[in-house]
Formats: sequence, structure tokens, C-alpha cells
Amino acid sequence: MPDTALIDAPAGGVRRAQREDADRLLDILTLAFAADPATRWLFPDPQQYLDYFPRFARAFGGGAIAQGTAFVSRGFGGAALWLAPDSAPDEAALGALLEESVADREKETAFAVFAEMGRYHPEPPHWYLPLIGVDPVRQGRGHGAALLKAALRLCDAERRPAYLEATSLRSVSLYQAHGFEPVGRIGIGACPPIVPMLRPAR
Repeated sequence: MPDTALIDAPAGGVRRAQREDADRLLDILTLAFAADPATRWLFPDPQQYLDYFPRFARAFGGGAIAQGTAFVSRGFGGAALWLAPDSAPDEAALGALLEESVADREKETAFAVFAEMGRYHPEPPHWYLPLIGVDPVRQGRGHGAALLKAALRLCDAERRPAYLEATSLRSVSLYQAHGFEPVGRIGIGACPPIVPMLRPAR
């Protein structure tokens, strides 16, 4: 378990999410990703998106909630699922969900995209940010920056690198402001471009 003093004390009104926060946290992320290009390519139909995205988030990064590495910002304005170096997405659940939910014509591309995302992960133990999002009505108020700073304090305390994928090109500059740099570009089939980004250990 990470040092709770480091998790619970960051500036910006960010705190570690509790298990009872899980549904509300997933609601925030569902709102935040409703217009995300890559996510809506995966789930283009509105009802499909609402039905499957919360399950997708649990498979992709939900282990962070149980492990104490999920964060929420003040007033539940934003949320982030960070996976510590000894954790990873639930690949079996994620694969089953993609098989069930993604249109047949896009399944091969979807699996190829996730395989390519995995290829960019750094080899040394690292922190991974599968999902971070802010309620659209609260964007531009510092929630995203505060959520990033909270976990990057953990990375720096452990001298670990951090890795994420930017699923919208406009988010790249936000991540760059926090020390992440692009390490490639994923563009497969009709999926909108995804930018893998790495913040070296400090």
C-alpha cells in the first residue's frame, strides 16, 4: 500500500478515493469521456456508451480503487485511476468486454490498438494512468492539474517513471506541462490517434 500521508496531503483539494466512492467516481469519468474521440469511436452509440463505459473503466483501471491509488478532486469535480507498479488493467475482463460491446467491424482494430498501447509501456516498474477526467461543467478550474500532481508526488517519492496515453490531442499540452513527453503515436484503422506519453523517473 502506498504511503497514505503522501496520498492524502496533496494540494488542490485532492483526496484518495474510498471504496464507497466507486460509483460516483465512475460517474465522473463517464461524463468526462462522453466526447473523447477514441472512447466514442469504441462506443459510438449513446446507449452503448452509457451501458459499457463504466464496466470498461472498472476493467481498465478499477483496481486502483481497491488499492488506494484512485483520486478525486474537491467536490467530485474530477477523478483519476492510477495503477501502481505492481498493478495492471484486468486484461481478461477488458478482452471479454471488447468482445461483447464493440461492433464486429471494429473489433480487430480495437484489440490491435490496445496491444499497441501495451507495447509502449516502459519496461522498468512504473505508475500508469489509464483514466483521468473532469466533469465537463468544471473543466478549466484546475481539477485535472491537481489530480496529476497528487500521484506524481508518489512517483517522485519512489523515483518511478509514469506513463499514460493521451486520447485527445488537446490533452497533450496539459500532460507536457507536468513533465510527460510523447514517445510515439498510435494510429490504427479508423481509431482516432492516441499519443503514448512518458514522464521519466525523477
